[in-house]
Amino acid sequence: MARAGLSRDAVVRIALDLVDGGGTTGFADLSLAKVAAQAGVATPSLYKHVASLAELRREVSVVCVEDLTRAMTDATVGLSGADAVVALAHAIRDVARARPGRYAASQVAPDPDDPSAAPLAEAAARSVQVVAAVLRGFDLPPDRTIDAIRSLRASVHGFVHLELGGGYRLPDDLDASFTTHVAMILTGLEHLRGRP
Repeated sequence: MARAGLSRDAVVRIALDLVDGGGTTGFADLSLAKVAAQAGVATPSLYKHVASLAELRREVSVVCVEDLTRAMTDATVGLSGADAVVALAHAIRDVARARPGRYAASQVAPDPDDPSAAPLAEAAARSVQVVAAVLRGFDLPPDRTIDAIRSLRASVHGFVHLELGGGYRLPDDLDASFTTHVAMILTGLEHLRGRP
């Protein structure tokens, strides 16, 4: 029997706490057994609230994508062009450094053929719309917008992923390197719109 007061929302909150507590591998290491132990119930009791680990992971990802989207929106509101891109990049990095487990959960792409992934797909679409809005200030050709969104996301994610994983061991200042990295992204965006 499930613990009194345990609900779907409570299970998701417990999972989020475990993701936070697990650092960079918190999301990858999430399991129903860990959630059940934290909740003080037997693992089968969780099935009253979530159908599977996959479903719980999707619920966690939705929350994490929404958190990231909110941070990107807050950082870029009222800005345009290069200023907006710089703010966006720093917002992503700040979220990843503050909550690496949640950041990892926000990077899960929903399966477009899975109806149960619809809430995650909708959250992800809103997140991509923020990036697209930031890039509007560059007047990119319409057929290059998706390329620019993918490149910007991949570039910032690559830097952040290496940073979180301890991939930068040289003594040089990482903040200065990130500033240079973002400047190189901006140069690429200028090139993409035909103004090198």
